[in-house]
Amino acid sequence: MASRLPIARAARQFASSAARRPSAPVEFSCRRWQAAPALQSRLFSVSAAVREKQYTEDHEWIEKSADGKTYTLGISEYAAHALGDVVYIELPQIDLEVSESDAIGAVESVKSASDINTPVSGTVTEVNKVLEEKPAQINKDPEGEGWIAKIAVTEEPTGKLMTEEEYKAFTED
Repeated sequence: MASRLPIARAARQFASSAARRPSAPVEFSCRRWQAAPALQSRLFSVSAAVREKQYTEDHEWIEKSADGKTYTLGISEYAAHALGDVVYIELPQIDLEVSESDAIGAVESVKSASDINTPVSGTVTEVNKVLEEKPAQINKDPEGEGWIAKIAVTEEPTGKLMTEEEYKAFTED
């Protein structure tokens, strides 16, 4: 019963203060908030850097990173399907200095073996260690999780590189 008394007292005070309020609308003393314009939505025109894969005639692909200093290297889906089930991948060593068109590793499959040539000059900064343990990963996603190495470039590639459309036309011939 004692806990109901404070609630009843608060209800009476609220009712009596509401009765004392004037019925006319109260004007705001601060006009700034009444006349504040509605916030306009801000449009951003920033877009992600377009990172397009480029392909070589040897069926490797490269993709420039967002910083523009590193390229990711791998083999194309066409090459992965042509090789068949990959059983071993020889990866390059980290910090290896490479020149354009150097063989930096090899891919061995049940059908054949093929060298991995780099279309850029630079230094190997990272290799996909997953491929050492699971070389078949390159068959599952050769142009994604099946990348081979990342190379910090010293100069832009000068060799013949193709866009995806040009590469598709090249492989259809």
